[in-house]
Amino acid sequence: MEYLKTDESDGKQDSLCLIACCRCGLAIEPNPTNMCVNCLRSDVDITADIPKTSALCYCRGCSRYQMPPNQWIKAELESRELLSICLKKLKALSTVKLVDAGFVWTEPHSMRIKVKLTVQKEVMNGAVLQQVFVVEFVVQNHYCEDCHRVEAKDFWRAIVQVRQKCDHKKTFFYLEQLMLKHRAHKSTVNIKPMADGLDFFFTKQDDARKLVDFLSAHVPCKLSTGRELVSHDIRSNKFTYKYAFSLEIIPICKDNIICLPAKLAHQLGGISPLVIVTRVNQSISIIDPFTLQWAEMSGAQYWRQPFPSLVSPKQLIEYMVMEVEHVPDRERQHRPRMSTKHALVDVYVARMSDLGVNDQQFHCRSHLGHLLKTGDTVLGYDFTNTNVNHENFDRMKGDRIPDVMIVKKVFDRTKRIKRRNWKLKRFDGAEDIETESANRDYNDFLEDLEEDQTIRDNVNIYIDRTKVTVELEDTDDEGAPQISLQEMMEDLNIDDDPMDGGGMDEASGGI
Repeated sequence: MEYLKTDESDGKQDSLCLIACCRCGLAIEPNPTNMCVNCLRSDVDITADIPKTSALCYCRGCSRYQMPPNQWIKAELESRELLSICLKKLKALSTVKLVDAGFVWTEPHSMRIKVKLTVQKEVMNGAVLQQVFVVEFVVQNHYCEDCHRVEAKDFWRAIVQVRQKCDHKKTFFYLEQLMLKHRAHKSTVNIKPMADGLDFFFTKQDDARKLVDFLSAHVPCKLSTGRELVSHDIRSNKFTYKYAFSLEIIPICKDNIICLPAKLAHQLGGISPLVIVTRVNQSISIIDPFTLQWAEMSGAQYWRQPFPSLVSPKQLIEYMVMEVEHVPDRERQHRPRMSTKHALVDVYVARMSDLGVNDQQFHCRSHLGHLLKTGDTVLGYDFTNTNVNHENFDRMKGDRIPDVMIVKKVFDRTKRIKRRNWKLKRFDGAEDIETESANRDYNDFLEDLEEDQTIRDNVNIYIDRTKVTVELEDTDDEGAPQISLQEMMEDLNIDDDPMDGGGMDEASGGI
């Protein structure tokens, strides 16, 4: 059988012979099998060894897919990464030549992923057959090893124990905000509160060391390490250990009254031994309330000769300011490194408990002249009716010990809470286990944030939309410090999980 075929390039006509298919007799062009395409496909299926259904393991904890043999990769729907994972699940693809691959649209929450494949393969007598088919992948929820250990909450290889021997937890609230801002807690398996600190659990020793370096860079602390043998393989001589890192934070906090050793006071510029702590971050900032001389003490200086705090904020009592007199410059003791943020004043105060009972007043000097006025309430410590058991304090001369030492001014806490139109993020579950004492310490920490700009620089502060429109009847804030709107951030929740639809909060990890 012949027919004429015209060549479009030169317009010439060529004769071409047709043959009959050996199966159905259809006229076809000659080929090595002498069979038409339909008969050839009925005889040979090049996709027979390729499964038409398969399973994809998806971890709902970290939104990753499992890639053979045991690797977990984060991939979006209909992405190149997900297509690569699907193709690697089909091991029989190595027997054919892959020409094209693409996704077939399915509902986002159907838990079905369909991939359309075009493959070629050489069949009998050198003939090349091309075939198109669809493979359906069923998404199965399965925890990866890391998330499984997190859910188990008892698997760890390294622990960081953070401790501080003091009567409040304001330091740990500050560390919590630091870790949330820098995401230093992202590798933790679990976080457990303890009586005097926190325990952070990790699956890797390197992650624990990173947290130790982070905390050591922000608070003065002392490190001690240890390890425990878990297993030993005698054939390969491999040892498995659990590592422990213990961080002891300096037991001195803001608004503490401390008495320095004589040698340390001399090293800090000849400052008076009896001083007030104004701030604790990378170093300890102290001030002499009688001369306005200030100094900074490093953690290394403290740990060479450690000493306890003389007076903590919970031991302070309230006084009423009866009279305030600014100290003239000629009467001041000019010393190096005098504070310019404070003003030196002579103050006459009376105990709040003595008002209406007696007229006893105390005279003292204070560094809070920029805040105090007659009628204010202050917190101070009475050295006339106390017996302090402190080695450094016992060595001081009597004429150098004041009757009263004023530490800070007191503002109306109720008004401050009503005006507080901002909030902080917490570790997951932290608010569920707070006690009355911890809530009181947390409010003290929020007040410290309002009073100190330096501390606020290390904390993410968010606008609380539920309190922005609150109107107060009394607008007199008595000069109480507040946080400006420019320092606040919008609280945004971003949905990161395409399979679950739930948002992942920034404060991941939990107590």
